[in-house]
Amino acid sequence: MTLREIATKLNASVCLGEERLDTEVEHAFASDLMSDVLTLKDTPILITGLCNVQTIRTCDMANLDVVVFVRNKRPTEDMIELAEENDMVLLACPYSMFKACGLLYESGLKPLY
Repeated sequence: MTLREIATKLNASVCLGEERLDTEVEHAFASDLMSDVLTLKDTPILITGLCNVQTIRTCDMANLDVVVFVRNKRPTEDMIELAEENDMVLLACPYSMFKACGLLYESGLKPLY
C-alpha cells in the first residue's frame, strides 16, 4: 500500500514529505518505547504517540523514514526541520494507536513480526 493510501485511511495530515506519498510499503511497527525502536533496522513505518525531537533522532539512528503520529499529536517546527534534514515523511492522525494499527492491518499492511 502507498503512503498516500495510509494517510487517507488514517485521515492523517501530511506534515512533511508530500512528494513521497506514492512510495509503496508492506510493513509497519508501532511503539511509544524508543528503546524498542532502536532494535529495528530499515522498517518503513513507525506508528507512535511519542511526539518529540528524540523520536526523530531515534528514527534517524534506526534508519526509519516514515513516522505516523497518533492521538492528535502534531510535530513541532523543530521536529519538522530535523526530519526534513533526514528526508523523512511525517503524518499526523487523530486516531488512537490501537485504531490506527487496526485500520492499517485490515487494509493489508503487515506487522514487522
